[in-house]
Amino acid sequence: MPATKMITVERLIAEYADGIAFVAEQEPATTLVGFNTQLDTAAERLGKTWADIDGAEELPTAVTYLADAIETTDDAERNVLVNRAATYLTNIHDLVEEYREMSA
Repeated sequence: MPATKMITVERLIAEYADGIAFVAEQEPATTLVGFNTQLDTAAERLGKTWADIDGAEELPTAVTYLADAIETTDDAERNVLVNRAATYLTNIHDLVEEYREMSA
């Protein structure tokens, strides 16, 4: 069985911040708190109340996991929560691309 690659906070932000910031209409976040705030905005804009893009319904779950990661003082728990959140962001690039096309 292949080893699972752990996602760090830094890697999560580096991978997804630009696209999420585009949807949130802000500069890319550099902290987990800022990233999660922008992700929450993006989840709303990509979801049913705004753009209604299929797949966006998973984003609020990522927001919840990251909010819990922000609140914990346990590094191991934070890593688990960040990695759980990352599983709900795997299609964010496609969602952002569809949003870009709608906005053009």
